[in-house]
Amino acid sequence: MAMVTLEDIRQAHARIRPMVNRTPVMTSATLDDRTGAQTYLKCETFQRTGSFKMRGVSNRLLQLSDSEKRRGVTAHSSGNHAQAVALAASILGIPSVIVMPRNAPEVKVAATRGYGAEVVFCENSAEAREKRCRALADEHGYVLVHPYDDDRVIAGAGTAALELLEETGDLDYLFCPVGGGGLISGTAIAAKAICESTAVVGVEPALADDAYRSFRDGRLYPSEYPDTVADGLRTSLSQRTFTIIRKHVDEMVTVSEREIVSAMKFLWTRMKLVVEPSGAVAAAGVLQREGLEGKRVGVIVSGGNVAPDDCFERYDAALSDG
Repeated sequence: MAMVTLEDIRQAHARIRPMVNRTPVMTSATLDDRTGAQTYLKCETFQRTGSFKMRGVSNRLLQLSDSEKRRGVTAHSSGNHAQAVALAASILGIPSVIVMPRNAPEVKVAATRGYGAEVVFCENSAEAREKRCRALADEHGYVLVHPYDDDRVIAGAGTAALELLEETGDLDYLFCPVGGGGLISGTAIAAKAICESTAVVGVEPALADDAYRSFRDGRLYPSEYPDTVADGLRTSLSQRTFTIIRKHVDEMVTVSEREIVSAMKFLWTRMKLVVEPSGAVAAAGVLQREGLEGKRVGVIVSGGNVAPDDCFERYDAALSDG
């Protein structure tokens, strides 16, 4: 199986330019003080649909044939991939049907529908999602757009790290969240090709540590659909992403649920960034890391689709009381 290259990522970057935002790279004096490092956050919270997923999906859909576009596409996702497929398909005039677990965040379900997709619900397991999605593809002829087990999706995802490194220059460390492995695969390929000495660190919730254990033991463990607050990281690696991770990723670490929420709070209060739990995982890894003094550190902040309900309900209640 041929592996994605830096040239594939560069071509993807040129291809998707009309479909995506070039997101900002932000810094924080407070974060630098806490870590002793010079940190750079690639903020995919400002990407269209609120996450990095728009990059890989756009690269995939832009390469569909005319007959595939007429047939339509399907995908399975807890939310961010769903939204990206829905929006990209809508822009390109492609019908889309998205399979989502029943416990998917309502804010992500509503957004997916708002972008024009039909949503079909399934049970809360990776197996159920994949089974329902493949059944729809077989029955209706839809093209399955996998969230990470696709070289075109991986190449698109890698464009975030490409942009980050174009702006920052060489980095000592690059921290990236890990779910199914598409983002860290593209990130690691780009980083190692541009600066071989960059240490790529994958960060995963301790309650969803299948990638951590797979990396440690050298064998692929499935995810058992764990109950982590980082809902976007509940999926399993594929053989494709596991192979890339073993070749290009230097280290895999885990963070606790409390550390994830603490990182979300830090990003909100100190940097005014609204970040979802999955998007805060890499920052949590940096905040818990020792030995970063004097280093140049990149962080992929992968998404910002968090429901603001509790915050605004309190404001609404205060207005009612007044």
